Amino acid sequence: MRVFYTILLLTLSNTFMTFAWYGHLKFKEMKWSQNLGLVSIILISWGIALFEYILQVPANRLGFKEEGGPFSLMQLKVIQEVITLTVFVIFSLIFFKNETFRWNHFIGFLFMILAVYFIFKK
Repeated sequence: MRVFYTILLLTLSNTFMTFAWYGHLKFKEMKWSQNLGLVSIILISWGIALFEYILQVPANRLGFKEEGGPFSLMQLKVIQEVITLTVFVIFSLIFFKNETFRWNHFIGFLFMILAVYFIFKK
């Protein structure tokens, strides 16, 4: 069960992180935010990122071997990176219509999957 909750919390955490890091790039298209300065944008992104940490810290504690979880620190990091890239690709394709997923991106993902394989190999 810790595996499931760790991955679920990391996925939700990365969703908030992606919105905090890249969502503000779409603010100029929203009427309410067109006149906001950089400091306001930073504060909004920081507020969104707070939810990332609220989910990410428990995910890592649940998942980490020394806290009773199933994953080593290296395994947790690789899982998190794969989730981050997956969430980012979905986000960019939905919200940034001018972005495309090309063959070299696909090859990069295959290498990430290989990284997961090798990190988990005993």
